[in-house]
Amino acid sequence: MSDAILRRIRPSQLRELVLLLVIVAMIAFFAFQVDGYLTGRTFNRITTDFPIIAVVAVGQVLVVLTRNIDLSVGSQVGLVAWALGRLIGEVPDLNPLVLVALGVGMGMILGAINGFIVAYGRVPAIITTLATLAIYRSFLITVAEAQTVTTRGFPDWLLGFPSTNLLQLGDFDIRLVFIVTLAVVAIGQFVLSYLPYGRRLYAIGSNPDAARVAGLPMQRDVFLAFVACGALAGLGGFMFMAKFGTITVIAGLGLELSVVAAVVVGGVNIFGGSGSMAGALLGAILISILEQSLRRWIGISDFMRDFLTGVLILVAVASDKVVMGRVQEAWIRVKRRDDAAARVARGEPRGAGG
Repeated sequence: MSDAILRRIRPSQLRELVLLLVIVAMIAFFAFQVDGYLTGRTFNRITTDFPIIAVVAVGQVLVVLTRNIDLSVGSQVGLVAWALGRLIGEVPDLNPLVLVALGVGMGMILGAINGFIVAYGRVPAIITTLATLAIYRSFLITVAEAQTVTTRGFPDWLLGFPSTNLLQLGDFDIRLVFIVTLAVVAIGQFVLSYLPYGRRLYAIGSNPDAARVAGLPMQRDVFLAFVACGALAGLGGFMFMAKFGTITVIAGLGLELSVVAAVVVGGVNIFGGSGSMAGALLGAILISILEQSLRRWIGISDFMRDFLTGVLILVAVASDKVVMGRVQEAWIRVKRRDDAAARVARGEPRGAGG
């Protein structure tokens, strides 16, 4: 890779650019393989499919940046979706904002349980969230008593929520759920880029020992990352309930795999310290395009879908470790050479400035 490119683009931006090119190439490939692929129908399917993954992935990014992971998000989504569906079925005149707030609040409680155990109990996140994945799912099974939530009794606004359009451009529908997802991603990126809390998350993941010596509130920040992840899983639970309507005890089962895949495919380093919300969004879009397109092309099963998702995770982690690691090293060398040249141009000694 040329020095000129490295001077213009940071490694994180390059990762997102490559992912965007992969998405374009994938769309072009399926356009030749599937009749009527480049239509508003395909666009509407994808923009309705990926928002749940993307919203939950935003919360997962906050956790992964701190060198942790939350594997219980699928169970959280399922539990919240069932609870909200049962509630709105019994109280159909409940205010929509109150229903959403209840879902987010319930998710925050579940996330706080994870965060407290990990941050203050010092139990590894992968062990904690594997346990709570099973606990939350078992709790749902126990409470639900094999009862399925159906759309009977749902208010009209909820039944129409997944297909609510804000703008229509020919056959292309710009739906409310799509705009909500973009807003969540934008807010998440703003937190990471401009708020002290976001910068601390990067610092904690990049070098926990240095962050501890610097006096950063590591336990509190990790705890809040899990709480935020739970809150967005709660929002995802509301979106899941609104989209599918019929909620069983296996709601959200396996969703954590798609969420983790979106995060790591989107360039968020699974070892913490680097990544962006925009990358996670692109990762969610890529996964949705792949699943939707393969289903129309060759009719893949759920087992094959999970297989491909697992392959994507392995490829993303390996490429981030090997390829992007080398790009990062090359970028640092170029920056150091440029800094040295600038000091020479100013007449400073070569060793000045570090």
